Amino acid sequence: MGYLRAQATEFLRALRRHRESGTAAGTAPATGTGGGAGAGTGAGARTGAGTRTGAGTHAGAGTRTGPGTHAGANGTHGGPDQAPPPADDVDAARALRRAARRISATLHTFQPLLDADWAEEMRPELAWLSGTLAMEHAYASRLERLLQALHRLSGSTAFPAPRPVGRAAVTATVPPGGSGVPAVPAAAHPASANRGNLTVGAAKAGALLDRQLTLARTRAHSAALQALGSSRFHAVADKVALLASEVPLSRTGRAAAAAAGPGPGPDAAPVDLRPLATAARERLTDAVAALPLVTAGSPYNAEALVHGLSPDPAPHPQDAPWHQVRLLLRLHRYALEALAGAEAGDADDRVDVRLLAAGEALNRHRDAAEAAAAAAQAARTPRIAPATAYALGVLHADQRHEVEAARYAFQHSWRKEPIRLP
Repeated sequence: MGYLRAQATEFLRALRRHRESGTAAGTAPATGTGGGAGAGTGAGARTGAGTRTGAGTHAGAGTRTGPGTHAGANGTHGGPDQAPPPADDVDAARALRRAARRISATLHTFQPLLDADWAEEMRPELAWLSGTLAMEHAYASRLERLLQALHRLSGSTAFPAPRPVGRAAVTATVPPGGSGVPAVPAAAHPASANRGNLTVGAAKAGALLDRQLTLARTRAHSAALQALGSSRFHAVADKVALLASEVPLSRTGRAAAAAAGPGPGPDAAPVDLRPLATAARERLTDAVAALPLVTAGSPYNAEALVHGLSPDPAPHPQDAPWHQVRLLLRLHRYALEALAGAEAGDADDRVDVRLLAAGEALNRHRDAAEAAAAAAQAARTPRIAPATAYALGVLHADQRHEVEAARYAFQHSWRKEPIRLP
């Protein structure tokens, strides 16, 4: 299982990069007030707390994975002029999530060869870490997607500037004596009569989405900081450090390794992984066969919009099978990487082009579905103006059409013949 050890090494390398890039930022004086300042100094104070695997020193890096200021639990650190997090810090957080996903997926696919208790204990912890680190970036991307769609639908050709996180951003974006609602750039072409109501409500709809998603992003940032400074994270880092040197195998795995004989090097994987990788591919194929690809091939799916008018805030019933296929496709890709013995930096260069295109389509499907759900949730806000509700309804329908476009792109790429990158 050289692939598993390589991903564990990549995980620890990302921790080290996060520690190095976050040391100066974690010890910098905070200019925020109230509880936010306490959260920042507390995270920075933990930079020297643990020394077992470097995880303790990594905690001060936080998860400054996106643009904006360093937000604490109850406020924002620094003013609007504070510099964004260094690019190396963002890259390290992305590499940390990437390695955690691959380790978790490998434990799932090849679990019969691994120690069952150890694998069952590691998988949910890695999923928790990866999900916690990804939430801040997800909220930022969702807000940017929705604001750009609002500007496009309202007839504006200009895109909104990225908005910093926290209260300090409000003073930066609202001029003295302003109304507190971000202004919508003037359209390059006069708005048509059909867009009159949408133009009226677009600014208030954008401001509502901005408030809701920026608050969610700030909370996700604080949750990530707390997670990286917790004993739970230190325990995960300790186990990954042990995994980098030795993979705990089950009795079946040890028997298969003994039967195959010693490998040519320390990173060799003599155990035959093909049966389990084939099983992962078959699970993906069965899940894709159950999808309504014929419906996805049509240009318009009216049933996908009916549920959006329901007051039920539950996820769209059509989306769940597609989200499941996205997860199974990811497991299949990582199984192919392990089968090929690809290392962390070269894995994507050896995968099927069809799988890459299908995965990108399913990622767009997820993003559009979550953006549509955010628009619907904002439309359920009590006492909003009719024009605002109308703009949010148009935005929701637009994102559901993006969902259908992503489904069409997936079925188009999936039915192509496999093409391998050189």
